[in-house]
Amino acid sequence: MLVGKVVGSVVSTRKCDSLVGSKFMIVEILDKIGSSNQKLVAVDKIGAGVGEDVLIATGSAARVGTEMADSPVDAAIVGIIDNGIGLE
Repeated sequence: MLVGKVVGSVVSTRKCDSLVGSKFMIVEILDKIGSSNQKLVAVDKIGAGVGEDVLIATGSAARVGTEMADSPVDAAIVGIIDNGIGLE
């Protein structure tokens, strides 16, 4: 699992049928809170917003965690971080 900060969103009007209705967010992956090293696009089924710290699942865990087992998903927001004790 990765920790990241939502920095934007992606709009896609044409996509695979299994992705219709999904929200896509740009997430900056953090080594520690405040220190980034890369960005990725993650499907968001929980309603995270720009500026929020989130938990990201990747690979098959992303598909299972969002109940999208048959979708082409490789990264998913699976939690919103309320308190990052020890991550500073």
